[in-house]
Amino acid sequence: MERRRAAREDARVIGGLRSQRFRSSAEKFITRSTYGLLYAAIILVCLFWGRVPTMFLVSAMSWLCGSEFYRMARLGGRMPNEFIGLAAAALYPLAALVSVEGQTGVTLLLMLAAGTWYVLTPRASISDAAITVFGAAYTGLLFSSVVVIRASYLGTEGALLTLGVMGSVWVNDATAYIFGSQFGKHKMAPRISPNKSWEGFVGGLLGSCLTWIALYALKVCGISLLLALIGGLICGVSGVIGDLFESRLKRAVGVKDSGNLIPGHGGLLDRSDSMLFATMTAYFVLHIGGIL
Repeated sequence: MERRRAAREDARVIGGLRSQRFRSSAEKFITRSTYGLLYAAIILVCLFWGRVPTMFLVSAMSWLCGSEFYRMARLGGRMPNEFIGLAAAALYPLAALVSVEGQTGVTLLLMLAAGTWYVLTPRASISDAAITVFGAAYTGLLFSSVVVIRASYLGTEGALLTLGVMGSVWVNDATAYIFGSQFGKHKMAPRISPNKSWEGFVGGLLGSCLTWIALYALKVCGISLLLALIGGLICGVSGVIGDLFESRLKRAVGVKDSGNLIPGHGGLLDRSDSMLFATMTAYFVLHIGGIL
C-alpha cells in the first residue's frame, strides 16, 4: 500500500515537472516569436518607407551592436575608447547614404581619432586602439552595406532587393536550425558552437539559395539565375562565418549572449552577427554582378 502511494506521489511529481518544463518552453517560444516578429516588422517598415528611414535604423543598430561588442571587449580585459568607436559606428551608415568616399572619410577620422587617443593616453595599449577601430568597422562599416543596397534603387524595387538579401540570412538561420535539429549528426565547430552541424549548414545554404532564387523569379532588379545561385551560396557561407565569429567572441569572455536587449534572443549583436558578414558580401556580389 505504501509503495503504491509512493509511486503515485512520484508520478504526480514527475508529471508536474514535465508540465512545468512544457509551460516554460511554450513561454520562451512565445516570447522569442513575439520579439522576433517585432524586430522584423520594424525593419520592414523602414525598408519600404525609404532609404533615409533605413539609414537611421541601421545607424541605431550599428551603435547598439557596437556597444555590445565593446562591453565584451571590456569583459576580456581590454580598454577601448567607446566614444570614438560608437561615434564612428553610427556615422558609417549615414556616410553610406552619401557616397563611398564618405565611408572612406569616416574611416580616416576613426583612425586619426584612435591614433591621437593612443598617443595622449599612456595607459592605453595598441590592442585597445586596434579594438576601438575594429569594433566600429565590424558593426558600422559592415552594417552600412544595407544602406548602400537600399539606396541603389528608389521605391519598392530597392526595398525588395534589400529585403531579399536580409531575408536570405533569416531563412538561412531558420532552415539550418530545422535541418540541424532533425538530421544533425556531424558537428561543425564543437568548441565554438556545439549546436551547429554540417547537416544544418547544408540546409541553411539551401534556404539562402531559395531566397535568392525568389528574387530572380520576381525579376527584382534584373538578377539572373546564375547570380542568384552564386549570391545564395556565398552569402550563406559568409553568414555562418559571421555567426561563428561572434560565438567565439562570446566564448572568449565567458558570456552566453552579447546583451539582453531583445527578450528571448539576447543582444542585438546576437541577432545581427550573420547579417553583418552576409550583407557586406551581398553588396560585393551584386556590385560585381552589375546590379549595383
